[in-house]
Amino acid sequence: MGLASLNCICSRFAALIFLGSMLVAAGAQAQDNTTVAAAPKNEITFTSWTGPYMRSQMLGFVRPYEQANGTRVHVEHYGGGITEIRDQVESANVIWDVVDLTQADSLRACNEGLLENLEGIDLPDGKDGTSFRDDFVDGALNKCGVGVIVWATAFGYNQEIFSGDAPSSIADFFDTTKFPGARSIRNDPSVIMEWALIADGVKPADVYGLLGTPAGVERAFKKMDAIKPGLRLWTKGLEPVRLLNSGEVAMSMIWATTGATASREPGAKFSIVWDGRVIELDLFGIPKGSRFKKEAIDFIRFASNSDSLARMVTALPNGPTRKSSLGLLSDDILAQLPNGPAYDDKISIRSDAEWWSANYTPLKEAYDAWLAGASRQGAAGTVR
Repeated sequence: MGLASLNCICSRFAALIFLGSMLVAAGAQAQDNTTVAAAPKNEITFTSWTGPYMRSQMLGFVRPYEQANGTRVHVEHYGGGITEIRDQVESANVIWDVVDLTQADSLRACNEGLLENLEGIDLPDGKDGTSFRDDFVDGALNKCGVGVIVWATAFGYNQEIFSGDAPSSIADFFDTTKFPGARSIRNDPSVIMEWALIADGVKPADVYGLLGTPAGVERAFKKMDAIKPGLRLWTKGLEPVRLLNSGEVAMSMIWATTGATASREPGAKFSIVWDGRVIELDLFGIPKGSRFKKEAIDFIRFASNSDSLARMVTALPNGPTRKSSLGLLSDDILAQLPNGPAYDDKISIRSDAEWWSANYTPLKEAYDAWLAGASRQGAAGTVR
């Protein structure tokens, strides 16, 4: 065999080796791409509040959904608001697929284009046969959200500090002469500003009309000045439980169901006052740009059905947003719901989520100025 023939054979052999290696690499790449594309279909990330509320959701629908669908649900927690959602959407780095939002935050995020449109979502009808659109309570379905719970904010007081005459009304929360001691509130302008006006004699029906004026905002802050010395701020639901049990504060704003449940635990040293409670809703939402919108919708459909909501509120008695879920609850659980008939004799106010959605930013600025002791002159000038 000549040298030229040998070189030709070697060249063809090398070409075959190269072609084979390329085919192997292409096959491996295709396999990797298949894995990458398929795996997320069995995984979503659900973001909600922590503590007992998260536990109720894990028992109510997260674990049952995983078991029924073979889907892994990664659970994250946050402190509310829409800042983190905005950051994810604006950076095109959306890592949350379903988020539990307050009604006001749901509306704000929707209006900013931060959530997927869910108007055409097909949800299961109620277990009693009621059409799903008739089954959900008012406000539990909006353009970008599907209802989870009806809940309330109340306040608790330390039983050892007030062993005799105890607080019994929302006005007592601001009366530091009759009921001295430090107060604690959630670090947010909502609820505390409504409370301040009600405690100052404003009828619940007139609160938002007055709070929409600079004079009303100033009146609320003037009432809040009474609790400012020694004021403690919290962001997570179990923090007020610790503050009350330890006696670090005499009274604290608290999520009513979490507080009522914790107050019955062995060693608890506080009681809940239901007067003046502010009733709100939470809704599911899908951040705009979620890579797994279909899977997120499947999760919401399961999590918001009659059985799932009944299981959730059995673990922690918030109100279900489906009326059909009520028929699945025991009389004991029904008696504990914050929007139930057991507390009809107490003053309450339904939070105006649309009002807060439109006015949150200027009031948050005014509230921050109040906390900092800065001048708040004109801070509420853009309240609508």
